[in-house]
Amino acid sequence: MALPSHGRFDYSAITDRPQFEWPGGARLAVYVAVNCEHYPYDEGSPGLGYTPDMDQPNTYNWGWREYGNRVGGFRIAETLQRSGIRPTLLVNTEIYDHAPDLVDAFRELDADVVAHGSTNAIQPNQQGEDDERRTIEEVYRAIEQHEGAPPRGWMSPGANPSRVTEDLLTEVGFEYTLDWPIDDQPVWLSTRGGPLLSVPYPHEVNDLPVFVHHHGTAETFENMIVDSFDELKENSDEQAVVLAISVHTFLTGQPYRLKHFRAALEHMTSNSDGVWFTTAGDIAEHFRMVSAARPDPSA
Repeated sequence: MALPSHGRFDYSAITDRPQFEWPGGARLAVYVAVNCEHYPYDEGSPGLGYTPDMDQPNTYNWGWREYGNRVGGFRIAETLQRSGIRPTLLVNTEIYDHAPDLVDAFRELDADVVAHGSTNAIQPNQQGEDDERRTIEEVYRAIEQHEGAPPRGWMSPGANPSRVTEDLLTEVGFEYTLDWPIDDQPVWLSTRGGPLLSVPYPHEVNDLPVFVHHHGTAETFENMIVDSFDELKENSDEQAVVLAISVHTFLTGQPYRLKHFRAALEHMTSNSDGVWFTTAGDIAEHFRMVSAARPDPSA
Protein backbone atom coordinates (compact mmCIF):
# COMPACT_ATOMS: atom_id res chain seq x y z
CA MET A 1 0.00 0.00 0.00
CA ALA A 2 1.37 3.38 -1.02
CA LEU A 3 2.10 5.89 1.74
CA PRO A 4 0.20 9.18 1.78
CA SER A 5 1.82 11.74 -0.55
CA HIS A 6 1.85 15.49 -1.04
CA GLY A 7 1.08 15.00 -4.73
CA ARG A 8 3.30 17.93 -5.71
CA PHE A 9 6.05 16.10 -7.63
CA ASP A 10 7.29 12.66 -8.58
CA TYR A 11 10.52 11.12 -7.37
CA SER A 12 13.52 11.87 -9.60
CA ALA A 13 17.14 10.74 -9.09
CA ILE A 14 19.60 13.57 -9.65
CA THR A 15 21.79 11.19 -11.68
CA ASP A 16 19.06 10.96 -14.36
CA ARG A 17 18.27 14.55 -15.36
CA PRO A 18 18.58 16.62 -18.55
CA GLN A 19 21.79 18.63 -18.75
CA PHE A 20 21.76 22.43 -18.68
CA GLU A 21 24.04 25.32 -17.75
CA TRP A 22 23.70 28.50 -15.76
CA PRO A 23 24.41 31.85 -17.50
CA GLY A 24 27.90 32.25 -18.93
CA GLY A 25 28.44 28.49 -18.94
CA ALA A 26 28.56 28.34 -15.13
CA ARG A 27 27.83 25.01 -13.50
CA LEU A 28 27.35 26.07 -9.87
CA ALA A 29 24.84 28.75 -8.86
CA VAL A 30 25.31 30.28 -5.41
CA TYR A 31 22.92 32.57 -3.57
CA VAL A 32 22.83 33.97 -0.04
CA ALA A 33 19.42 34.38 1.60
CA VAL A 34 19.13 36.91 4.42
CA ASN A 35 16.09 36.54 6.69
CA CYS A 36 14.67 39.81 8.05
CA GLU A 37 11.95 38.97 10.55
CA HIS A 38 9.74 40.71 13.11
CA TYR A 39 7.57 39.44 15.97
CA PRO A 40 4.88 41.10 18.08
CA TYR A 41 5.80 42.04 21.63
CA ASP A 42 3.75 40.77 24.58
CA GLU A 43 1.66 38.23 22.69
CA GLY A 44 2.15 34.83 21.12
CA SER A 45 5.60 33.33 20.92
CA PRO A 46 8.70 34.87 19.33
CA GLY A 47 9.61 31.42 18.09
CA LEU A 48 12.18 28.88 19.11
CA GLY A 49 15.10 30.28 21.01
CA TYR A 50 17.18 30.09 24.12
CA THR A 51 14.15 30.99 26.31
CA PRO A 52 11.05 30.02 24.31
CA ASP A 53 8.86 29.05 27.27
CA MET A 54 9.14 32.20 29.37
CA ASP A 55 5.92 33.99 30.25
CA GLN A 56 4.90 36.97 28.12
CA PRO A 57 6.27 39.48 27.65
CA ASN A 58 9.30 37.42 26.66
CA THR A 59 11.57 40.45 26.44
CA TYR A 60 14.79 38.44 26.38
CA ASN A 61 13.83 36.37 23.34
CA TRP A 62 12.13 39.28 21.52
CA GLY A 63 15.16 41.49 22.14
CA TRP A 64 17.51 38.81 20.81
CA ARG A 65 15.73 39.00 17.47
CA GLU A 66 15.45 42.78 17.58
CA TYR A 67 19.25 42.99 17.68
CA GLY A 68 19.21 41.73 14.10
CA ASN A 69 16.91 44.54 12.98
CA ARG A 70 18.92 47.25 14.74
CA VAL A 71 22.51 46.04 14.26
CA GLY A 72 23.10 42.58 12.84
CA GLY A 73 21.30 43.08 9.55
CA PHE A 74 23.35 46.16 8.71
CA ARG A 75 26.58 44.27 9.43
CA ILE A 76 25.50 41.45 7.13
CA ALA A 77 24.66 43.97 4.40
CA GLU A 78 28.12 45.51 4.74
CA THR A 79 29.72 42.07 4.58
CA LEU A 80 27.83 41.12 1.42
CA GLN A 81 28.65 44.44 -0.19
CA ARG A 82 32.35 43.85 0.43
CA SER A 83 32.10 40.38 -1.09
CA GLY A 84 30.25 41.61 -4.17
CA ILE A 85 27.42 39.11 -3.62
CA ARG A 86 23.92 40.40 -4.34
CA PRO A 87 21.61 39.25 -1.54
CA THR A 88 18.29 37.46 -1.66
CA LEU A 89 16.22 39.19 1.04
CA LEU A 90 13.49 37.20 2.80
CA VAL A 91 11.19 39.85 4.26
CA ASN A 92 8.42 39.74 6.83
CA THR A 93 6.39 42.65 5.50
CA GLU A 94 5.99 44.03 9.05
CA ILE A 95 9.66 45.00 8.68
CA TYR A 96 8.66 47.78 6.25
CA ASP A 97 6.97 49.67 9.07
CA HIS A 98 9.14 48.51 11.95
CA ALA A 99 12.66 48.78 10.48
CA PRO A 100 12.53 50.59 7.12
CA ASP A 101 16.20 51.58 7.35
CA LEU A 102 17.16 47.90 7.31
CA VAL A 103 15.28 47.28 4.07
CA ASP A 104 16.86 50.43 2.63
CA ALA A 105 20.34 49.04 3.38
CA PHE A 106 19.63 45.92 1.35
CA ARG A 107 17.78 47.82 -1.36
CA GLU A 108 21.02 49.74 -1.95
CA LEU A 109 22.60 46.36 -2.76
CA ASP A 110 19.86 45.64 -5.33
CA ALA A 111 18.55 42.82 -3.15
CA ASP A 112 16.09 40.37 -4.70
CA VAL A 113 13.12 40.50 -2.30
CA VAL A 114 11.31 37.27 -1.44
CA ALA A 115 8.00 37.30 0.46
CA HIS A 116 8.39 35.76 3.92
CA GLY A 117 4.89 36.31 5.24
CA SER A 118 3.84 39.28 7.34
CA THR A 119 5.46 38.13 10.59
CA ASN A 120 7.12 34.89 11.64
CA ALA A 121 4.66 34.74 14.52
CA ILE A 122 1.96 33.65 12.02
CA GLN A 123 2.67 30.46 10.07
CA PRO A 124 0.56 29.17 7.15
CA ASN A 125 0.07 25.76 8.74
CA GLN A 126 -1.69 27.49 11.65
CA GLN A 127 -4.23 29.25 9.41
CA GLY A 128 -7.37 28.22 7.62
CA GLU A 129 -7.36 28.49 3.84
CA ASP A 130 -9.26 31.79 3.68
CA ASP A 131 -7.02 33.46 6.26
CA GLU A 132 -3.90 32.13 4.56
CA ARG A 133 -5.09 33.41 1.17
CA ARG A 134 -5.74 36.82 2.69
CA THR A 135 -2.27 36.91 4.26
CA ILE A 136 -0.54 35.91 1.01
CA GLU A 137 -2.47 38.54 -0.95
CA GLU A 138 -1.65 41.25 1.61
CA VAL A 139 2.05 40.33 1.60
CA TYR A 140 2.15 40.31 -2.20
CA ARG A 141 0.58 43.78 -2.38
CA ALA A 142 2.79 45.20 0.38
CA ILE A 143 6.00 44.19 -1.37
CA GLU A 144 4.71 45.46 -4.72
CA GLN A 145 3.92 48.80 -3.09
CA HIS A 146 7.29 49.18 -1.35
CA GLU A 147 9.55 47.73 -4.06
CA GLY A 148 7.74 48.91 -7.16
CA ALA A 149 7.34 45.35 -8.45
CA PRO A 150 5.60 42.27 -7.07
CA PRO A 151 7.68 39.50 -5.47
CA ARG A 152 8.52 36.50 -7.58
CA GLY A 153 9.22 34.12 -4.72
CA TRP A 154 7.80 32.96 -1.40
CA MET A 155 9.24 31.44 1.79
CA SER A 156 6.75 30.49 4.49
CA PRO A 157 7.29 31.86 8.00
CA GLY A 158 8.82 29.11 10.09
CA ALA A 159 9.36 27.09 6.87
CA ASN A 160 5.90 25.75 7.66
CA PRO A 161 3.58 25.79 4.63
CA SER A 162 0.08 24.37 4.80
CA ARG A 163 -1.43 21.70 2.58
CA VAL A 164 -2.66 24.39 0.17
CA THR A 165 0.09 27.03 0.32
CA GLU A 166 1.46 26.19 -3.14
CA ASP A 167 -2.04 26.35 -4.64
CA LEU A 168 -2.63 29.79 -3.15
CA LEU A 169 0.77 31.05 -4.31
CA THR A 170 0.02 30.29 -7.96
CA GLU A 171 -3.44 31.86 -7.64
CA VAL A 172 -1.91 35.13 -6.39
CA GLY A 173 0.90 35.20 -8.98
CA PHE A 174 4.04 33.83 -7.31
CA GLU A 175 6.51 32.02 -9.57
CA TYR A 176 8.55 29.98 -7.09
CA THR A 177 8.78 28.80 -3.50
CA LEU A 178 11.69 28.10 -1.14
CA ASP A 179 9.67 25.84 1.18
CA TRP A 180 10.91 22.45 -0.06
CA PRO A 181 14.53 21.54 0.88
CA ILE A 182 14.49 18.53 -1.43
CA ASP A 183 17.15 18.91 -4.11
CA ASP A 184 20.28 20.59 -5.47
CA GLN A 185 18.36 21.61 -8.61
CA PRO A 186 15.05 23.43 -9.06
CA VAL A 187 12.01 21.15 -9.16
CA TRP A 188 8.62 21.77 -10.74
CA LEU A 189 5.66 21.40 -8.37
CA SER A 190 2.09 20.68 -9.44
CA THR A 191 -0.63 22.95 -8.04
CA ARG A 192 -4.30 23.42 -8.81
CA GLY A 193 -3.34 26.71 -10.52
CA GLY A 194 -0.54 25.30 -12.67
CA PRO A 195 3.19 24.62 -12.19
CA LEU A 196 5.16 26.34 -9.43
CA LEU A 197 8.94 26.11 -9.22
CA SER A 198 10.73 24.95 -6.08
CA VAL A 199 14.15 26.62 -5.84
CA PRO A 200 16.69 24.91 -3.56
CA TYR A 201 16.75 26.33 -0.04
CA PRO A 202 18.94 24.92 2.74
CA HIS A 203 17.91 23.12 5.86
CA GLU A 204 21.55 22.28 6.61
CA VAL A 205 23.59 25.30 5.46
CA ASN A 206 21.27 27.51 7.47
CA ASP A 207 22.43 29.37 10.55
CA LEU A 208 19.21 28.84 12.54
CA PRO A 209 19.35 25.04 12.84
CA VAL A 210 23.14 25.17 13.10
CA PHE A 211 23.27 27.65 15.99
CA VAL A 212 19.90 27.23 17.73
CA HIS A 213 18.98 23.57 17.30
CA HIS A 214 22.39 21.92 17.02
CA HIS A 215 24.41 24.43 19.08
CA GLY A 216 27.07 24.70 16.41
CA THR A 217 29.86 27.24 16.48
CA ALA A 218 30.69 30.08 14.11
CA GLU A 219 33.64 27.99 12.92
CA THR A 220 31.28 25.09 12.24
CA PHE A 221 29.07 27.26 10.04
CA GLU A 222 32.06 28.62 8.15
CA ASN A 223 33.31 25.10 7.48
CA MET A 224 29.85 23.98 6.37
CA ILE A 225 29.68 26.76 3.78
CA VAL A 226 33.23 26.16 2.53
CA ASP A 227 32.91 22.37 2.39
CA SER A 228 29.51 22.54 0.68
CA PHE A 229 30.87 24.97 -1.88
CA ASP A 230 33.94 22.83 -2.63
CA GLU A 231 31.94 19.61 -2.87
CA LEU A 232 29.17 21.04 -5.03
CA LYS A 233 31.67 22.75 -7.29
CA GLU A 234 33.22 19.33 -7.89
CA ASN A 235 29.76 17.79 -8.39
CA SER A 236 28.95 20.50 -10.92
CA ASP A 237 31.44 18.97 -13.34
CA GLU A 238 28.74 16.37 -13.92
CA GLN A 239 25.66 18.60 -13.84
CA ALA A 240 24.53 22.11 -12.94
CA VAL A 241 23.59 22.52 -9.25
CA VAL A 242 22.68 25.17 -6.68
CA LEU A 243 24.26 26.09 -3.35
CA ALA A 244 21.90 28.09 -1.15
CA ILE A 245 23.12 29.66 2.09
CA SER A 246 20.65 31.01 4.63
CA VAL A 247 21.44 33.50 7.40
CA HIS A 248 19.34 35.44 9.91
CA THR A 249 20.14 38.98 10.97
CA PHE A 250 20.08 38.18 14.69
CA LEU A 251 22.30 35.09 14.36
CA THR A 252 25.03 35.55 11.76
CA GLY A 253 24.81 39.28 12.48
CA GLN A 254 26.44 38.69 15.87
CA PRO A 255 30.01 40.11 15.82
CA TYR A 256 31.83 36.88 16.64
CA ARG A 257 30.03 35.06 13.83
CA LEU A 258 30.51 37.72 11.15
CA LYS A 259 34.25 37.11 10.97
CA HIS A 260 33.68 33.48 10.01
CA PHE A 261 30.84 34.24 7.61
CA ARG A 262 33.10 36.77 5.88
CA ALA A 263 35.89 34.18 5.59
CA ALA A 264 33.50 31.70 3.96
CA LEU A 265 32.37 34.30 1.42
CA GLU A 266 35.97 35.19 0.63
CA HIS A 267 36.75 31.52 0.01
CA MET A 268 33.92 31.25 -2.48
CA THR A 269 34.61 34.49 -4.34
CA SER A 270 38.31 33.60 -4.56
CA ASN A 271 37.40 30.34 -6.30
CA SER A 272 34.73 31.67 -8.62
CA ASP A 273 35.62 30.00 -11.91
CA GLY A 274 32.51 28.26 -13.19
CA VAL A 275 30.38 29.84 -10.44
CA TRP A 276 27.37 32.11 -10.86
CA PHE A 277 26.78 34.28 -7.78
CA THR A 278 23.13 35.19 -8.11
CA THR A 279 19.73 35.32 -6.40
CA ALA A 280 16.92 32.84 -5.90
CA GLY A 281 14.73 34.77 -8.30
CA ASP A 282 17.30 34.78 -11.09
CA ILE A 283 17.85 31.05 -10.61
CA ALA A 284 14.11 30.51 -11.02
CA GLU A 285 13.96 32.71 -14.10
CA HIS A 286 16.88 30.97 -15.81
CA PHE A 287 15.65 27.48 -14.99
CA ARG A 288 12.20 28.35 -16.29
CA MET A 289 13.83 29.41 -19.57
CA VAL A 290 15.99 26.29 -20.00
CA SER A 291 13.11 23.96 -19.11
CA ALA A 292 10.54 25.75 -21.27
CA ALA A 293 10.95 23.19 -24.06
CA ARG A 294 9.56 20.43 -21.85
CA PRO A 295 6.04 19.47 -22.97
CA ASP A 296 4.81 19.28 -19.33
CA PRO A 297 6.96 21.30 -16.89
CA SER A 298 5.00 20.03 -13.89
CA ALA A 299 5.90 16.39 -14.62
